[in-house]
Amino acid sequence: MKDTIKYVGLDVSKEKIAVAIAEEGREEPRYWGMIPHTPESVRKLMKKLGSPESLRVCYEAGPTGYPLYRLFITLGIDCSVIAPSLIPKRPGERIKTDRRDSVRLAHLYRSGELTPIYVPTQEDEALRNLVRCREDAKEDELRGKHRLSKFLLRNDIKPPSGVNKWTHKYYMWLDTLKFENPSLQVTFQEYYHQLKELAQRILRLEEEIRVVAGEGVHAEKIQALQSLRGVALITATSIVAEIGSFRRFTTPRQFMAYVGLIPSEYSSGESRRQGQITKTGNRHVRRLLVEAAWSYRYKPAVKGELQRRQSGQPPTIQAISWKAQNRLHKKYHRLMSRGKQSSKVITAVARELAGFIWAVMQEVEDVPQR
Repeated sequence: MKDTIKYVGLDVSKEKIAVAIAEEGREEPRYWGMIPHTPESVRKLMKKLGSPESLRVCYEAGPTGYPLYRLFITLGIDCSVIAPSLIPKRPGERIKTDRRDSVRLAHLYRSGELTPIYVPTQEDEALRNLVRCREDAKEDELRGKHRLSKFLLRNDIKPPSGVNKWTHKYYMWLDTLKFENPSLQVTFQEYYHQLKELAQRILRLEEEIRVVAGEGVHAEKIQALQSLRGVALITATSIVAEIGSFRRFTTPRQFMAYVGLIPSEYSSGESRRQGQITKTGNRHVRRLLVEAAWSYRYKPAVKGELQRRQSGQPPTIQAISWKAQNRLHKKYHRLMSRGKQSSKVITAVARELAGFIWAVMQEVEDVPQR
């Protein structure tokens, strides 16, 4: 007799996994119990529950990552990783336990009310970790600069006239600073040494990113994206690392929605009101697009570094880049001339830039990866 389909909800934590099962049909889901979060325990449980063909497993995306998903794939079991922010919640529900969460996951999964996320390949995840590590280092560097600046401000120490902060001359000036008080001297040295260490760490990470961008499995996509103005090595690599495959977006608007750059909407009856952007989806890509959008306030031109990046790229990609420059530059100045806030203007430009990125990827991903 063929096994009935079982929908298995897992509430996953670092050490334990709460398991609930919803049989195909209308019966209430049942709580199975708690098992250790180890591959051996998971394999043993799946054998007890039934054949791989009869199981449908889901769990929430979280800090434990995707090893559990990949384990289920090797076992031949269908598995979905669920977006936590899109799980329906009952109004007024105030009790949250691992048992309740697993039962609710199994129930909603059976009814088709859960939204799965895209699970990156192991290569994509490794590249994503690399670019996020650099992003973390840049954030640490910014905090370090703030700490050193505030230390100098508290001691009424200012750079010479005409020396801008964090330029080469500014660092040369920092090298000359001395304090008579030993405690102040040690404090300054520690703040300054931390900045130097972070600068070296960023250089090492960027060198590795440069190697991956030239030799990795996504080298062709990264090089193609750099044909766009404002999208240089780090930005292009970060976008590709975060997105993985662009084939999952059938239209540019889907990609815009994924990065949270489309306006929210509150409509009822005859009224239609749009609000701020949704800010859902991948915040890393959204930030990169907004930063890149500022480049389009300048007049369209292909010269210098951009010309070098476009060298050797197909004419179709170069044409998309030129069209993007003209369209987005006009959009920026048209909206600014209407008195719009610069932040809103840049957001609008970033939204359309996402569409041009999608178009470039359609030209590249149709070609088999070398």
